[in-house]
Amino acid sequence: MTTGSVRPEETADLAARLDLARRSVADLGIDPDVFVPRFYRTLFGYAPGLRSLFPLSMTTQHSRFGRALVHVVSHLDEPESLIGFLAQLGRDHRKFDVREEHYAVVGRALVAALAETAGEAWTAELAEAWEHTYGFLAGAMQAGARSDAGPAWWGATVVAHERVDRDLAVVRVRTDEPLVHRAGQYVAVETPQHPRLWRSLSPARAPERGGELEFHVRAVGYGSVSRGIVASARAGDRWRIGPPMGALDRAVVPGRELLLIGGGTGISPLQAILEQIEREGGRRERAVVFYGARDWDSLHALDGLRRMSYRNPWLDVVPVVEEAPAVPGPLVGTLAEAVTGFGAWADCEILVSGSPAMLTSTVRALRVAGAAPEQIHYDPFVTD
Repeated sequence: MTTGSVRPEETADLAARLDLARRSVADLGIDPDVFVPRFYRTLFGYAPGLRSLFPLSMTTQHSRFGRALVHVVSHLDEPESLIGFLAQLGRDHRKFDVREEHYAVVGRALVAALAETAGEAWTAELAEAWEHTYGFLAGAMQAGARSDAGPAWWGATVVAHERVDRDLAVVRVRTDEPLVHRAGQYVAVETPQHPRLWRSLSPARAPERGGELEFHVRAVGYGSVSRGIVASARAGDRWRIGPPMGALDRAVVPGRELLLIGGGTGISPLQAILEQIEREGGRRERAVVFYGARDWDSLHALDGLRRMSYRNPWLDVVPVVEEAPAVPGPLVGTLAEAVTGFGAWADCEILVSGSPAMLTSTVRALRVAGAAPEQIHYDPFVTD
């Protein structure tokens, strides 16, 4: 099966195979940390030429693919919800020069790596289930790629680089051609310091007519691209920017209050959404922002958020820090603890943005507190 949509007559058969594939991951004890490197070794064994599409160090790629695999597998019981996500991946993968013929060899490598991992527990039934599962996933990605007539990537020039503190920089870039995007979306960027190594960044401002994008980038211990941007990016540098992805803004609907939870530079897409709301005249319903970081000095966006709240009576801002400051003011604890300390937020649309670890812990805590899955909106795998 290579179609990106589920036709009614196929639903039951496909659902059964997807469910078998989903359950097999747990039943076979497949560990992404072990499986992902095996998959890439298998892939490059089948098609050595594909190695040139990837960065020299595969550490970040392994992490990204592992997170994507976990996300996809965990949602195989609701395939329609995956189609939009997979279509975005297909459009985004064009920037890697991924072509139609590559999907077949990736599928072969995936099934072969699964079979090797399962050993004697691998059966013909599992092989068939995973072949159909991959057909569904690849079909949705291919359909997404074919549907996008825009560029695979945009050339851009760094026009400003401001070092806010030792680990944080504000970078503004201007694309050569207009990049149409929505507030709250994210893009992948490639810098000259790290060719073929793309990092996802969220513009911190609502879209501007001048075509400039503003990124708030914090250097993290394991993030070579983020460290390079903070320490080495300069005006005049040429970047490549992938197509916009994400749909956080779709959660902003009339008649529903908003709960926005941003950790660290994960506050950027939420800032952009709030700025867009303000530009459009504000809202009648309440919006509450919980903005967290390790310590008080790391809340780099707090002053701007507070100024926005002073202008807009519908907006409240709650700072949260994990290390208690010398003076009282913020809530102390993790974002998950702070937010769920106020209940289940049953009447809100909830937007969550931050590191993968923060997303996992916060979404889990919200679910335990009683928030329904359909209330909670987040873009997986944004930050590396």
